[in-house]
Amino acid sequence: MRKFFILILLLLGTSVFGQEICPEGYVCTKSNNDSNVTTNGDMTTKVISPPPSAISPQFSGGSGNDLCTIGVSGAVQTQILGISGGKTVRDMNCEKLKNAKVLYDMGMKVAAVSVMCQDKRIFDAMMSAGTPCPYDGMIGDEAKAAWEENPENNPANKKNGINDNALGVGSVLGVLALLLLL
Repeated sequence: MRKFFILILLLLGTSVFGQEICPEGYVCTKSNNDSNVTTNGDMTTKVISPPPSAISPQFSGGSGNDLCTIGVSGAVQTQILGISGGKTVRDMNCEKLKNAKVLYDMGMKVAAVSVMCQDKRIFDAMMSAGTPCPYDGMIGDEAKAAWEENPENNPANKKNGINDNALGVGSVLGVLALLLLL
């Protein structure tokens, strides 16, 4: 009996798999013909992507080192050209403070005060306090008299000319403006 059930299951199973299933609402036909499909036309693909970016380098003043420099960088990107650049700039006031501190630490107090007196604000403050800046090794009232006799040597009366930092920043901004016009 067991063999009989297995035989019936096999026959029913093959008859189910042998039938083609056509979904309702469709017309199904059986064909053994080969067909070729030929298509004429062009296909264009338009890729829209932004241009590569100009990324300015990062400049640091020594990453924690005891340096008197400032990093300056910039970049500009147009549809055709990108440019970036950077440099370090010396901080003259920082250098002056460090030089004065080193001189003071070496016991050369008058020289340290002389370095600080190169700044107009320090010079004016020292004169207002009644302790004039040293002048050719003279201190006190002798130095005050020498400063009054030679006002052309006063830091407030000296013209420094063109500021290098302003010239450098102006040059960078000019190049960036020129590139933006492209």
